[in-house]
Amino acid sequence: MSGVEQDNRNKTESQTVAGAPCWVTLLSRELPAAQAFYGDVLGWSYRPAGLGDDFCVALADGMPVAGIGALASSLQVAVSWTPYFAVADVDAAAARIRERGATVAVGPLAFHSGRAALATDPDGAAFGIWEGAVRSDWTVGRGSAPAWLELRTRDTTDAARFYSQVLGWAPEAEGGLTLVREDDHAVLRQDEHVVAKIRGGGVQAVPDPRIRPRWHVYFRVPEVPGAVDAALKSGGALLSPEAPSPELREATLRDPDGALFTVTSEATR
Repeated sequence: MSGVEQDNRNKTESQTVAGAPCWVTLLSRELPAAQAFYGDVLGWSYRPAGLGDDFCVALADGMPVAGIGALASSLQVAVSWTPYFAVADVDAAAARIRERGATVAVGPLAFHSGRAALATDPDGAAFGIWEGAVRSDWTVGRGSAPAWLELRTRDTTDAARFYSQVLGWAPEAEGGLTLVREDDHAVLRQDEHVVAKIRGGGVQAVPDPRIRPRWHVYFRVPEVPGAVDAALKSGGALLSPEAPSPELREATLRDPDGALFTVTSEATR
């Protein structure tokens, strides 16, 4: 988990609710290339994560946003943005994942101030679990953190059941973390603030990566057309909408390595 465990220096450990998103990491193939692309598109700067030359922490206006690690090749996993969720016991959470027909692909592994594992849910969407210290100032939807996370999956009800059983999401949970069904999707709120959504309709093994089950990370930008233009000039691709426009408020992009992410100027929906 590049960055989350090292980025706690000189920070008070937060009271992160078990089951809440606590970090996002890009598993890239080549760190300098990934740094250059996201620096151009999202204006990020970087500092070492204390885990070697293949890891860094991305910063927005000096505040941590995410971790980037050149790990995809060595771990034999797809280049992707991956959310991590806080758990009280990573071994117990890994056991719950396996018991429900999902896969723990990597770990649990020990780091400086915690332990992590990388998993895929029953439909193949990758996510991580983290037991240990987390940043006190990193909360999805606030500050420098991503605007929100969204799981595109096969069936909303099945996915909500899986993550609820693994991470303890519930309609009425203590500590301000709740999962509720709204129309055709489910919404995870932390202290009444939207941090993640689950939407159905994903189809496994289809050519279009936007349709396959996966977790998507939404990053806020001052204006979307500028971010799209920078991505195209830096070797990325616009996946949706089909063409940019001056009024564009949201766009899904693919970086040169193939990782998908979405930029948005919208408030959390």
